[in-house]
Amino acid sequence: MRGKRIHSILLTAILICSILLCVCNANEKSMETEYADRTRENRKKEDVEQADGEAEADGQIETPSGYPSMPESAPATAWVYGNKEEKGYDLPIDARQREKTEEDCKEMMGLISDLYKNADKGCASNVVIADEVIDQMVEKLKATGCPVAITEIYSNMENYKKLEEFLNASLAGSSGSAIVYEIHSDGGIGRYKYFYDGKDMYVLSAKAAWSDDDKPVITYISYTRIKEWRFTDKGYFCYELCVPEYPEVTEIVDGSCMVRVKPITEENREMSEKCVLGLAYQGNNLLCSEWDADHMENLDYNGMYEYLYAMKYQEQFPSEDYPNGIPKDEFERLIMEYLPVTVEEIQDYAVFDEKKQTYVWERLGCLNYAPTYFGTSFPEVTNIRENKDRTVTLTVDAVCSMILCDDAVITHELTMQFAEDGSFQYLGNKILNDGISNIPEYQYRIVRE
Repeated sequence: MRGKRIHSILLTAILICSILLCVCNANEKSMETEYADRTRENRKKEDVEQADGEAEADGQIETPSGYPSMPESAPATAWVYGNKEEKGYDLPIDARQREKTEEDCKEMMGLISDLYKNADKGCASNVVIADEVIDQMVEKLKATGCPVAITEIYSNMENYKKLEEFLNASLAGSSGSAIVYEIHSDGGIGRYKYFYDGKDMYVLSAKAAWSDDDKPVITYISYTRIKEWRFTDKGYFCYELCVPEYPEVTEIVDGSCMVRVKPITEENREMSEKCVLGLAYQGNNLLCSEWDADHMENLDYNGMYEYLYAMKYQEQFPSEDYPNGIPKDEFERLIMEYLPVTVEEIQDYAVFDEKKQTYVWERLGCLNYAPTYFGTSFPEVTNIRENKDRTVTLTVDAVCSMILCDDAVITHELTMQFAEDGSFQYLGNKILNDGISNIPEYQYRIVRE
């Protein structure tokens, strides 16, 4: 009897572990997928509202009369809080506003219709339009004078001044509105009309897609109050939508959104894409720890290898080709190309199988990584400084749009050495303003003995 009980308990324990493992694996995502998921195109919780009696011209920032004004201006970096009493989501939409929104979406879709019809859409069910075609679509909508954005990291908003003026006026307590269009990777568009009534901010969101016969179809329209918002010094419009909360729902619904308003410079964009985006803050600690040429023992060499591989060869690390680990010479050669470290130091600092002469590698997953909001951040270069010793120091912000909604969770200085052929080495990283205390402790992928 006791043996049967023990056997039953063991089966139950195995079943629970299997379920947890499946859940973890289901939640595992690549960094690129997480970025795509965080765009407003995929935010199904983005619900929005309507402003009674507003009849302003499209794309224009107006100040309707009759709204109460704020007692004083709010600083640009401060959060502005809205009405805490009303639910704030699934708000009713005035018939005129709905009709106007749908008309505008279809009109904008008409402007890019020929580009979409002639674009190579491939055979996949999820259409992805080529970047050059998306750029042409942006130019078409830009000509209307409305602010236009795309969902790519480091992309700039066209005609951004209109949204910037609206946000600055709202901070000063003036009521008004502004419309932003967003072109999605599948060739559809989003329309976001922001209202400020002198006290609360609302957004009327709509999305339009293409039918199988290339006709524009409105797929989504809603109206939501913005719970809190701010316009940062760097030029990000950060806000949190009102969303269902416990006990109405049992899971966390992320209502946070970030919109780049002020443009990033071309030089900063190029350096961001070339030097830091491929590393980011998940699976390795090169950008989120402090180190230099004399203190490299705490870097996660086994974790960073796949990211350096992708940077060098512009393709994902083929882990299936290395079931027994990464050969010694291959591992050390790549690490030394990007870091000022010796063979002896790599063997000492990394997890090395001396018998097999290979370096251990494991895929990042739920058994060796606990997901954090900080890990979803992307690095953005904000300044480039050339030093007297011919090294270059990049000032980098970790930008997180999930939950934290922070355009600089940490700021760090990454020092590099560039060669004439364009190759480079990382020489050191310094986290400013005690930012290391604001982020989770790094979790090594493979536990060192």
